[in-house]
Amino acid sequence: MTWGTACLRFHSSSLPAARMIALLLALSTAGMTSGCTVSTARNDEAQATGVRYVLVRHAEKANDDPKDPELTTAGHERARRLADLLEGERVVAVYATEYRRTRLTAEPTAARHRLAILSYAASNGAEAFARQLRAAHHVGTVLIVGHSNTIGQIASALCVCVIEPLRDDEYDRLIEIHPAATGDTRVSQRRY
Repeated sequence: MTWGTACLRFHSSSLPAARMIALLLALSTAGMTSGCTVSTARNDEAQATGVRYVLVRHAEKANDDPKDPELTTAGHERARRLADLLEGERVVAVYATEYRRTRLTAEPTAARHRLAILSYAASNGAEAFARQLRAAHHVGTVLIVGHSNTIGQIASALCVCVIEPLRDDEYDRLIEIHPAATGDTRVSQRRY
C-alpha cells in the first residue's frame, strides 16, 4: 500500500484495545499509516470541525520564464480539473503564492466560487501559515496552492503529522486535511 491509499480509521467500539494496538503497530511497521492520524473516536462526524484544507502544488509549468513561468496547456487543464473537483464544495477561501503558476492554478476554482485569491508568502514558514489558516477558517473548504518544496510542509503543519514531500516532477497530488475537535485529524491523499 502507498501513501495514496486513504487513511485507515479505527473505532474503539469495533476492536478491543490490545488488538487495535497490535494492528496499528503492524500497519505502522509496514508504512501504511505514514502521514495519517488514527482516530479512536466513536463518532468522527460529530467531532469533526467544519473546515477542510485541500492542498495542491501548482499545475505543470512552462519554460517561458525561469523565475515566474506560465502554465503549460496541460497545466491549465489540470487547474480546470481541480475546479471541477471542488465544484460542489463550499469553498470559502483560495490561497496562492505571488507566483503566476500558483495563481493560474487557483484561478478557475476562485472564479467558480466568486472568491478573490488570497496571497501568502511561502517564505514566511509553514508553521506560521498553518496558525494563520486555523485562526481564519472554521468552516468550509480552503484551497491552498503552493510549490513542491512547500506544500508538504504546510500540510504537515496543518495536520501535525508527517506528509511525504512532493517530488519536483509531481503535479497531481491532492492532500486533504480535516481536523477534528478532539485533536485527531483525518488526512487523505490522491491523484487528480
